[in-house]
This record gives sequence, C-alpha cells and structure tokens, in this order.
Amino acid sequence: MDTAVVRDDMVDGIEQRAPLEEAVSQAMRTVPRHEFVEDRPYDNRASEFAGTRVLAPGLAGRLVSALSVDPDDSVLVVGVGVGYTAALLAELVGDRQVHAVDIVRPVVYESRRNLERAGYGGVLVDCRDGAGGLPEYAPYDRILVEAGAVRPPKRLLRQLTSEGRLVMPLGGGGREQTLVAVENDDSEGAVVDEFGPVRFRPLLVDGEQRSSPRNRTDREDAEFAKQGYFAPTGWEQEWIDWDEHL
Repeated sequence: MDTAVVRDDMVDGIEQRAPLEEAVSQAMRTVPRHEFVEDRPYDNRASEFAGTRVLAPGLAGRLVSALSVDPDDSVLVVGVGVGYTAALLAELVGDRQVHAVDIVRPVVYESRRNLERAGYGGVLVDCRDGAGGLPEYAPYDRILVEAGAVRPPKRLLRQLTSEGRLVMPLGGGGREQTLVAVENDDSEGAVVDEFGPVRFRPLLVDGEQRSSPRNRTDREDAEFAKQGYFAPTGWEQEWIDWDEHL
C-alpha cells in the first residue's frame, strides 16, 4: 500500500468538511501517521492508548491550525499522547523547536519511540505535570494544551513570550468546552479567538494519572490550591467522576 496516497485521501476527506491551513494540510500529507497509530491509522477517528485518548487526525489538524505557528517558532505541547500532533508541529517548525510533556510515563516512552521512527527524534518529550509546563526551555512562542481546564494555568502563561499564543480547550465539569486561543497579557490570559466546541479529558495533576484515584481537591494549577476556593463548576469541585461525563 502506498501510504502517501492514503494520507492524501485522508486529508482530502477532512478538508471536505473543514478547510485546513495550507501548511498544516501539507504537514498532514507528509507525517506518517501509521508510525503513531497501528489500527486503521488513516481513518479520521479517535482511539485509545494506555488509557489516553488518541486524537482523530482531523482534530489534531484543527488544533495545529488554531495554534498558527510561524517557521522556527518554539512550541510546547502539553499532553503529547502518542506524539502525532507534536510530529505535525515538528514538520512545520523543525523537530528541535518542539518540546512536549505528558503526565503518564508509558505514554511518554511510546511517543518518544513513535517520533524517532517517524523521523522527528529531535522532539524533546518529558514526563511532567502538564500545568507546570517545561520552564527549562521557556519562553515559547506557542503552547498547545491537549486537555481541558476551566482557565489557562498561570504557570503556562508565564512560559509564553510577550507575543506568545496558547491554544487549549476551555471549560470543565459536564459542560461543553470551547477551543480557544489565549494571548499572554500579564494577567489571566486574554481569549483572542474561539474555534468551536470540543470535548477533551481534564488536565491531570501529579498523582491523578488514570491508574490512580483522581481527587479534584487537587487543582490543576497549584496557585489555586492556596486560595482555598471551590468554584460551582469545573475542576474545583470536591469530586467529579469524569468517566461519567466523557
């Protein structure tokens, strides 16, 4: 099977429903997704690996398009999953310009292997609490968060350049999330664009890996824990059973 032809067919089908930026479309036609997903890699569908959701390729393209990267931008991916989205970004800006974190260690190992096989071994992937980012390599021109939160974590905002852009699903609880772009305005982060509804799993903190109990008395941003504040919706509830909502 000529995988290049199959990739073209996949992207053509995605673009019939929602156009992609030209550079993102070309990246999706180039990155060998079969190195990241074994079962029907060129179907536009989500799957699972080690308890982590693997995004459908159309959704991955939508995230990268919203990020609006420029060549040579420095990019951080929070929630790397199997590494496919990071590979698309590496195709756009160069693999050594892409850094990624994930809280699930087996996922980190898998994404490293996948990226190496696909030709993007220069992407640095580390096992971290995503809300803390990767400050050692900051600042970043772009940050992509592949998990939902009720507000942008402040530690991630502080790792953006002055003209940086963060893209993430905003919202929590059983409510619908919205994919947004946030710019660093030295406060809470200003939403500058919206890209429609999405449904992502929550951004986990250390100790909340899917193999462990997930107690939402721990906040996704440690600064909120010091405030002793419980919001009526979102992560700051005492307990949310996310499996019932997603």
